[in-house]
Amino acid sequence: MSTRRAARRSAEAVPSITSAPEPLAADQSRRERKYLIQMGIRIVCIFGAILAQGSWLTWVLAVGAIVLPYSAVLIANAGRDQATYDTSPMEHHALPSAGVPGSHGIAGGRPDAPHDHEEDHR
Repeated sequence: MSTRRAARRSAEAVPSITSAPEPLAADQSRRERKYLIQMGIRIVCIFGAILAQGSWLTWVLAVGAIVLPYSAVLIANAGRDQATYDTSPMEHHALPSAGVPGSHGIAGGRPDAPHDHEEDHR
């Protein structure tokens, strides 16, 4: 009986470990590390802008110090949900030809059917 069970298990599809998602703790640590590296670069930009006063480099470093927090947050928040979406162009199909008004069920059934409205029975 054990050989049958082993044969049945080997015939079943075994999930691949490479298709398993990254653990949450590893994902958070990777995102935190990216954020801290960018904030470290920002600190270097701030001190560099202070030391390089009076040159064009001051403005470049100041812009870097201003833009880096925004980009760091965007990159840090781009976490586990990295879904891919179908961006292929939409196919246009011809609409069916229109028949008798009301025959498609939207306008309310047969035109010769009596209507039960309270206003009509006064």
